[in-house]
Amino acid sequence: MTMTTLSAVFRCFSGCPGEHSLDQAIYRCPTCGGLLAVQHDLAALSALHDGAGWREVFDSRYRARDIVDGSGVWGKREWVAPGVPTGDVVTTGEGGSPLFPARRLGAEVDIPELYVKQCGASHTGSFKDLGMTVLASVVSSAIKHGRMTPRTLACASTGDTSAALAAYGALAGMPVAVLLPRGLVSTAQLVQPIAHGARVISLDTDFDGCMKVVQELAARDLVYLANSMNPLRIEGQKTVAFEVAQQLGWDPPEWIVLPSGNLGNAAALHAGFAMLKELGLTSRMPRLCVAQAENANPMYRAFHAKETTVASVTAKKTVASAIQIGAPVSAPRAMRALEAMNGVVEQASEDELSDACARADRAGLYACPHTGVALAAAFKLRAQGLIKKTDRVVVVSTANALKFTEFKVRYHEGTLPDVDSRRANKPVELAADVDVVAKHLAATS
Repeated sequence: MTMTTLSAVFRCFSGCPGEHSLDQAIYRCPTCGGLLAVQHDLAALSALHDGAGWREVFDSRYRARDIVDGSGVWGKREWVAPGVPTGDVVTTGEGGSPLFPARRLGAEVDIPELYVKQCGASHTGSFKDLGMTVLASVVSSAIKHGRMTPRTLACASTGDTSAALAAYGALAGMPVAVLLPRGLVSTAQLVQPIAHGARVISLDTDFDGCMKVVQELAARDLVYLANSMNPLRIEGQKTVAFEVAQQLGWDPPEWIVLPSGNLGNAAALHAGFAMLKELGLTSRMPRLCVAQAENANPMYRAFHAKETTVASVTAKKTVASAIQIGAPVSAPRAMRALEAMNGVVEQASEDELSDACARADRAGLYACPHTGVALAAAFKLRAQGLIKKTDRVVVVSTANALKFTEFKVRYHEGTLPDVDSRRANKPVELAADVDVVAKHLAATS
């Protein structure tokens, strides 16, 4: 019996000829300068198992006791990075996050089957762990086996990417440098890479300025680029699509709504749902909504102007700081994802996203501001009739809201600019007297 060999390579996203090993420190096509994508040997994957067989394999590993099998990423390793030996995997058991049925909130907004994919329930508190485990594993394995020279892993970040890179770099014993926009990262996010021993560099610019610097450092071969321009990140993040389908009994939802800044996750979800369909695990893909903050909305502007490319904008300040990006690197990938998934782009103002968070919190969630952007977009699509009452809608929650305590406090204090804190809940100060407290409770019940 012939053993089926699985493989994956970098290829030009725009279709230039040639392929490149995943072990290469390469981030753009050497022919056209465009983005790269990971291409899997789908014929080999199909030969190994049919759709039912792959469903059985993945279900048998889901949340397994073994940390590699139990990882939401490495439990699907044949579809992610088949060249990495199991012993070289750098994992914290990421993924496997809950698909939360938000019934109370859904009833309020007339979306009875509203789900929230809680990607913030991960090691560093965001979905970035999913991509970083793949990047760290591929690079660490390549260095270990002499296929790549040791180098510093580096990224530009608004917080979550730096936390994930620093954690996985520390786990693998690789040096890390993170470039952060000064004053635009929450305290909780800033302390994560500091705690993990990364070299934290605070630049007097925004994310887009940090991204220009780190790209030039990578072009000079001084660092290994760990932003989502690197398609290894997309490979891990596409497992969100695998998990959502699996958690719904391999029957994808009608809609998936995603907060997006650099737009890598839109490409990742498309890659994931497309693989599921092509390899026979599912019969269709959901519709995609890319949700952006109104203050940082280049994709929204391009989509509604019916443009085929996304022009850069100067991003204004938004409480959804992780998506305060005006020049999204993965815009071409996201454009293709929208077309393939019959997608739309919606935006949320500061007031809309803050109110969406407050509504979600009152219904038992604890939503970060980026999740608020996606929730507000879903509410709008339902009001417009694009989302039907019978549709199952999955909102991707990208981070743990505990990273954004300042945002929550300021909302309930009523001090957020351009936000009407209509659901503010301020503490009540009373005397330490049971009768006084009882009287207050009786009056407010």
